[in-house]
Amino acid sequence: MSQGTNFVDYVKISCKSGKGGAGSAYLHRDKKTAMGGPAGGDGARGGHVIVKGNAQLWTLLHLKYRKHVFAGDGGAGGATLKSGKTGRDEILEVPLGTVAKDAETGEILFEITEDGEEQILLPGGKGGLGNAHFKSPTHQTPRYAQPGMPGEEAWRVLELKVLADVGLVGFPNAGKSTLLSVITAAKPEIGDYPFTTIVPNLGIVAYRGHQSFVMADIPGIIEGASEGKGLGFRFLRHIERNAVLLFMVPADTPRSIKEEYDILLAELTAYNPELLQKPKVIAITKTDLLDDELQQEMLAQLPKGIPSIFISSIANKGLMELKDMLWKAING
Repeated sequence: MSQGTNFVDYVKISCKSGKGGAGSAYLHRDKKTAMGGPAGGDGARGGHVIVKGNAQLWTLLHLKYRKHVFAGDGGAGGATLKSGKTGRDEILEVPLGTVAKDAETGEILFEITEDGEEQILLPGGKGGLGNAHFKSPTHQTPRYAQPGMPGEEAWRVLELKVLADVGLVGFPNAGKSTLLSVITAAKPEIGDYPFTTIVPNLGIVAYRGHQSFVMADIPGIIEGASEGKGLGFRFLRHIERNAVLLFMVPADTPRSIKEEYDILLAELTAYNPELLQKPKVIAITKTDLLDDELQQEMLAQLPKGIPSIFISSIANKGLMELKDMLWKAING
């Protein structure tokens, strides 16, 4: 199974939390007391539907076929102040970077960012109070108790934003997949046409002294992606989670390097201006065909104030220097 079919970054699930148990209206009885005071226990809350972060997961694939999630109902209160049993919680484990939304309104409910973090997606109904709570000086033997509250039912969306240290940004033929396949263990599909990379490919880049960082090949941007053209928004959201943006511009671009960089930057800015705050590095790719003179000419075209480097993934040129540059940007 290729990573493309393995990677699921969006699921829509029908959730139902458990209803609360009813309180008990029991009146105390024993050998000496035919009709004593109120001694009914409380009903328990219904089960929550909970979302829990799991750092070992990187896709929502395991939830793709779970269309319905039902938590358990709370138990009713018993005699002699005995409380009911709490309803069974239904726990959905998700990768870090998962956002929960209301499917109807699109409202963001919360985001899971830490391993073991738990958030309630749909709360269980409250349990009813037993009759012992309703005793008063004027009413010694209340014969009523509260019913439990109903659970909730709603459609929820879970959406994954990829967490990576470096996000590769560039047009479809910029050499992103080739770079990833050379400097990480990832095996992305490689092709020079738009949307070869239909999902983000993640790879671990080994660095000096047994250190490493995560690189994500984000599907090629086409002009107008921020307006939802092509596969726009779905992919741009992955870029939000990356610490450093590596802009990749091929040496054989028909535009100038600065022009291509400006178009990429404009797309990202239109989608989310905060992306401009992220550290940026520019890599000119496919430079195995350049001579020194041509490289010097290109150097003059590069945007000022942004670290840049000439690389060739095929010829293994400049890759260690690129890793050094990225490491510095990640930890800067």
